Amino acid sequence: MEYRIREAHAGDWRRLRELRLAALADPLAPVAFNERYEVAAGKPPSFWRGRAGQARNGRPITTLAAELPDGSWAGMLVVFVEDGEAHVVAVYLRPEHRGDGLAERLFDTAQAWAWARTDVVRMRLDVHQGNPRAEAFYRRYGFARTGASKPDPNDAAALEWEMVLERPPSEAQGR
Repeated sequence: MEYRIREAHAGDWRRLRELRLAALADPLAPVAFNERYEVAAGKPPSFWRGRAGQARNGRPITTLAAELPDGSWAGMLVVFVEDGEAHVVAVYLRPEHRGDGLAERLFDTAQAWAWARTDVVRMRLDVHQGNPRAEAFYRRYGFARTGASKPDPNDAAALEWEMVLERPPSEAQGR
C-alpha cells in the first residue's frame, strides 16, 4: 500500500475528527484510548481545528497522518514533548492497514521528529495491560517497560504500563 506520512495541519480537522471517531468506535478502544466516543463526537469544529494544529499548551506537538493516494487517512500517531520526553499517544491504524508496515513507518517518522529536537532524551508511551498486540509491536520496535505503571483512568482494576525507547548514543552526539 502506498502511504504518505505527513504532519497534520488545522485544515485537516475533518479527516482528523473522522479518523479519531473511527478509532474510538473500534472494539479495542476501551484498552487503547482514555477518551470516549460520545465525548469526542460532541466536540465543536474549533476543538478539532486546534487538535490538528502543531503546538498546544505551549509544548511542541505533532499529529502524523498516514495519507492514502485518495486523500483519506489510514492511520495516525500523535507525539508531544514534555520534560525531555517525546510522549507517543493516540496511535491508531484502520484494521485493513494493520500488519503491513504502516505502524513502523509512523513510528519511524515520530522517532525522527523526536530525535531532531535537542531537548528529547527518550520516547515514552503507556500501554494497557489488555492490549498485548500493541505491547508486542512496541517491544519489537525497541520500547521496554520501565517497571512503572498506573491505573487505567477508566478502570481502576486495570493497569497501563510505561514503556520507553532511549535515544541512542549516536543520536545524542549530533545534538
